[in-house]
Amino acid sequence: QVQLVESGGGLVQAGGSLRLSCAASARTFRRYAMGWFRQAPGKEREFVARITWSGGSTYYGDSVKGRFTISRDNAKNTVYLQMNSLKTEDTAVYYCAADENPNFSLASIRTGGYWGQGTQVTVSS
Repeated sequence: QVQLVESGGGLVQAGGSLRLSCAASARTFRRYAMGWFRQAPGKEREFVARITWSGGSTYYGDSVKGRFTISRDNAKNTVYLQMNSLKTEDTAVYYCAADENPNFSLASIRTGGYWGQGTQVTVSS
């Protein structure tokens, strides 16, 4: 069992920055690909970013490429999402996720992965 606890959400003006953190309870943190999804009201949960267990590879959704950066510190069992140049359309609840399956798909996480409780990010114009 893995527990994920997000922090760092809040209210920011468009063009600003926030850094989300996700602390994991797993002693085997290194085994898991980690990442972030987000969900806005009335919309499907959307992939934001993921990082491999080693941190050697990162992947991003098209809407955040060039603005968001994912990283991880395996010594601290923590994954981060640095969000720059925020837009109003980035407003959503952001969920941290962990999955042993390196594909890190939404379907895979829903069946065998883990979710955090979510943290609200609100970007005002």
